[in-house]
Amino acid sequence: MTPPLDPALLSGAPVEKAPPAAPSLHHGALYALALGTFAVGTEGFMIAALLPTIAHSVSVSIQAAGQLVTVFAIVYAVSSPILTALTAALPRRRLLMLSLAAFVAANLVAAVAPGYWSLAAARVLLALAAGLYVPNANALAGALAAPHHRGRALAIVNGGITVAIAIGVPLGAFIGAHLGWRATFAGVALLSAMALVVLAILLPRDIGAAAPAALRDRLAVIAAPGALPTLLTTTLWAVAAYTVYTYISPYLTAAAHLTPGMIGLVLMVYGVAALIGVTIGGAGVDRIGSRKVQVIALPVMAAAFTGLTVIGLLPGPMAIVAIIALIILWGVSAWGFFPAQQNRLIGVAGLANTPVILSLNASFMYLGFAAGAVLGSLVISMAGVAWIGVAGALSLLAAMAMSRFAWTRASSTPAAVINSISRP
Repeated sequence: MTPPLDPALLSGAPVEKAPPAAPSLHHGALYALALGTFAVGTEGFMIAALLPTIAHSVSVSIQAAGQLVTVFAIVYAVSSPILTALTAALPRRRLLMLSLAAFVAANLVAAVAPGYWSLAAARVLLALAAGLYVPNANALAGALAAPHHRGRALAIVNGGITVAIAIGVPLGAFIGAHLGWRATFAGVALLSAMALVVLAILLPRDIGAAAPAALRDRLAVIAAPGALPTLLTTTLWAVAAYTVYTYISPYLTAAAHLTPGMIGLVLMVYGVAALIGVTIGGAGVDRIGSRKVQVIALPVMAAAFTGLTVIGLLPGPMAIVAIIALIILWGVSAWGFFPAQQNRLIGVAGLANTPVILSLNASFMYLGFAAGAVLGSLVISMAGVAWIGVAGALSLLAAMAMSRFAWTRASSTPAAVINSISRP
């Protein structure tokens, strides 16, 4: 039987501070987990910058090379909750070590792939490993921290992904341009191996033991009050983000006439803003609660996207300055939303079901990424690249409505019903 759900987490309110004897953050373990998410994030985000080089190398069209992104997203989305549920009996430390070791091996397979289909197979292996590591790393972060520190713990682990956007992706693009795309996969394999060593040293051997449960019982968490609309909020947020992010390079070329090198610098600025956002979001969860953080973050993100369309349609001599300011707002607000959403899902599902609910969240997010890329393509073909911002903003309006419905659904459900659903 799982413990009753935390009413403060369900309401989105900040959790009252524990007495001084309460456990504090396990910084060493959290930063070890973050190093792993940094490696996973670097591989996941750098592939877009390498597509033209890969397409030429394996003799396929750029559209075919783009399917390497699609196959990763779909496999990640489908496999993550299933594998997380099937491996629930494994101790969390062993599971994280095995998944990261598989990620190392898959990167090496990609580095030596002789052709397109073998590279696609490597991307499938990468998605399977990443989809197992990331949600379980976040789940362990939530379990390691006292309730009043949980937002910061999630921010640290997710900070690995935002640092990957800020540093890992530009570095991977630089290595790919000078040493070839295979060297980038080899580099990520080395980085992942380093993360594996750090995990082995810093994660205690008895940490995060998990209780076995049937796949049906684990996935039944989606029936918790407010769970499905909360997950759909993630999807709509992801649709908005990738409608714009996927096509930010042609947008910057059209709106500000930037060269590829300058676009890389702008994306680095976005990554730094994302790191700031996830830090502010994590601290905000602990101070004002998940709901208030999201009420602020989603409208700011929508306003930033709308501003990008306005500048794209009415460019001026100082367009790049305004664009950079809006991209900073986008990065801070988008990633400020993320730890609040994860903390909210922990409150919906309960700590015992955290690994599965966060893996489901990753699935809904990656489905949103794929849908966003399709939506952006349709918008560009029908109206032009400047309109991707408005399309993203409209998706965020839908996310706001869905989020409000989810909070209402969870708060209006009697506690007895919530607790009965949370028991496997």
